[in-house]
Amino acid sequence: CPENLSEALEKLKLASADGAAASADGCLDSLLKALGNNNTETSMKIQETGVLPLLPGLLQPQSSCSTRVANIIAEVAKNEFMRSPCVEAGLIPPLIQLLSSTDQEILLQTGRALGNICYDSQSSKEQFASTNIAEELVRLFQKQTEHEKKEMIFEVLAPLAENDVIKLQLVEAGLVECLLDVVAKTVDGEREEDVTQLKTASDLMVLLLLGDESMQKLFEGGKGSVFQRVLSWIPSHNHQLQLAGALAIANFARNDGNCIHMVDTGIVQKLLELLDRHVEEGNVTVQHAALSALRNLAIPVVNKSKMLSAGVADVVLKFLQSEMPPVQFKLLGTLRMLIDTQAEAAEQLGTNGKLVERLVEWCEAKDHAGVMGESNRLLSALIRHSKSKEVVRTVIQGGGVKHLVTMATSEHMIMQNEALVALGLIAGLDLVSAEKDFVGANLVSVLHKLLSDEKSAPEIKYNSMILICAVMGSEPLHKEVQSLAFIDVVSKLRAHDNKTVSHQASLTEQRLTAQS
Repeated sequence: CPENLSEALEKLKLASADGAAASADGCLDSLLKALGNNNTETSMKIQETGVLPLLPGLLQPQSSCSTRVANIIAEVAKNEFMRSPCVEAGLIPPLIQLLSSTDQEILLQTGRALGNICYDSQSSKEQFASTNIAEELVRLFQKQTEHEKKEMIFEVLAPLAENDVIKLQLVEAGLVECLLDVVAKTVDGEREEDVTQLKTASDLMVLLLLGDESMQKLFEGGKGSVFQRVLSWIPSHNHQLQLAGALAIANFARNDGNCIHMVDTGIVQKLLELLDRHVEEGNVTVQHAALSALRNLAIPVVNKSKMLSAGVADVVLKFLQSEMPPVQFKLLGTLRMLIDTQAEAAEQLGTNGKLVERLVEWCEAKDHAGVMGESNRLLSALIRHSKSKEVVRTVIQGGGVKHLVTMATSEHMIMQNEALVALGLIAGLDLVSAEKDFVGANLVSVLHKLLSDEKSAPEIKYNSMILICAVMGSEPLHKEVQSLAFIDVVSKLRAHDNKTVSHQASLTEQRLTAQS
């Protein structure tokens, strides 16, 4: 009951003032009991009475009550509003010191306390970065033999490793070697705890690679032993390791230099073999990770043709039937990266009726905005990079035109622009076949809207005028242009402050006047 709680808190203040740990014992038990009954309310009370700043004094390694104090801190720090006060009360340094204790119970409670304080809290992670917690934890980890203890340290490490400064400190303190050891020891293990440790260690490894500096340090120009070991995970028979290996490659592939080096050293083949193993009874997370890695590797221009001749597009197309949106999304992104600037590949894929049909289907995936956006972008890219009449025909026959017209009204300027350029190529290469779809999708009134809208970017205005000129060769579209009084909108744009826009407006006005 609250009276006892207030009393306990007062006693605690006195006891810590006298440095009399022994007399604090009873009060600590009352606090733990109160926290067990109502954590939030008790925590508020602890905060209000100003007991937190007294706790460092009771966290001395030789003190009999440090286990219970750490336990209290762990309980209190379950509440988000208590995490910053714990840091401000100076609890982190004494807790870190307790990590070198040999008493298992102290270690457990200290680990819980540290883990809870830094859980989801940016500010406490930043404060941890200025301590030596990374070194202490790694040293502690190296000494552990028991599964429970290792897991406890992992639980503190994982939230800490979300901070980039701490990632680098952990790498420098030698955590990676520990993780690779855990993986080597548990990869063939049948026991539940082996499976858990393997997952935790490989996940943590991937997390360390999310930091730019820590990732680059471990890559070591592609010569790094860590990089080599992670590569050997990909052909492993263990799904968790395959997954971590593919995710690690995707993380190493965050800059052009690394991507170019990796493609030159034959990683693509390993990833393709991995994907091939997962086509039939596929593991979705592995598919997703391997496709992410391929997509990132395909970003540098010099890699595209090498990856295409390695057969990446053919393997990726095997997943066209996937019903999993995350896999669909990565598949589309990978193909889009591969064909960028690659006319021959764009033509080959753009005349693949099955692919175009599936893209058109995905353009209607209202529940999955990401897949919908990527399908539209790939459809447009096939036309823009091939500039081929055959591809345009395939897209028209597959019913893709109306989706490109919708895409021109997207809220993302880059997508609007890609759509307008593709529509311009359709109009230029096969206006006769596209005429019916253009009319059906109200292309002309969409263009009128884009040109009248103050907010449209200069590129959008420019490409809309190009498109107006391109559709004037069609009788029904020409009629629509006349009925919508385009001349007024276009002549206003002659005063536009962007030179390219104002020049195109003059040309478009002449064309409209000549053909009115």
